[in-house]
Amino acid sequence: MFCSCKKEKTANLTLDFDFAVEGQSLVQDSRQYVNAAGNQYEVNEVMFFISDLKLYKSDGSVVSKEDVHYVDVDIASTLNWTLSAVPVGDYTSLSFTFGLTDAQNQSFRFVNPPECDMSWPTVLGGGYHYMKINGKWEADDGQVKPFSLHTGRGQLYDEEGQVTQFVDNSFTVQLNRSFSLQKNGKTLRLVMDINRWFDARQLFDWNEWGGSIMQNQAAQEVLKQNGPYVFELREK
Repeated sequence: MFCSCKKEKTANLTLDFDFAVEGQSLVQDSRQYVNAAGNQYEVNEVMFFISDLKLYKSDGSVVSKEDVHYVDVDIASTLNWTLSAVPVGDYTSLSFTFGLTDAQNQSFRFVNPPECDMSWPTVLGGGYHYMKINGKWEADDGQVKPFSLHTGRGQLYDEEGQVTQFVDNSFTVQLNRSFSLQKNGKTLRLVMDINRWFDARQLFDWNEWGGSIMQNQAAQEVLKQNGPYVFELREK
């Protein structure tokens, strides 16, 4: 007697990461951009983590990939993420965690650069940055100042300046776009529109928050509220 088992058909799904401002490809090191608050700015570097990717099939099933992926605009090898052994079929959407959840965000998880260079100070809660966007903006007084939009584990302070609580500032991004994965594989583009960090739901103004926000949970919260609307999923 012979028994045959039908093997599930799978294929590779590749995510290509790209960067834009108002739908146009990002030009680094060029102070040509203006956000909704009227801040003129330039972007020099962009780095971030995504994790806990989920793919939602049209039959209601969910394909989970628990890997963590690091993206750096200046490192070409990080700008595509190939997921192997993804079941073929029709999909309606995907989601991921921007950054690292508290369970994943453990100090010394990464021992090699560039990921280990994203470490978050132990005194501020440890773990890793979720994102770094570095650049310059022109303040109301005309001075050009550096900014470091660094998101990660937040802190709440008491009246004496002592940390009373750490805050998980990771969030879920849900992208509803149908696509079909066949045996020859597929590539999708995941585009971050930088300007949406500043106005997707709440206005972000550098003249209000200043150039460094690592210890400012209120400013971190603005970016956390805007973040789920920063990405767009496109066909390659």
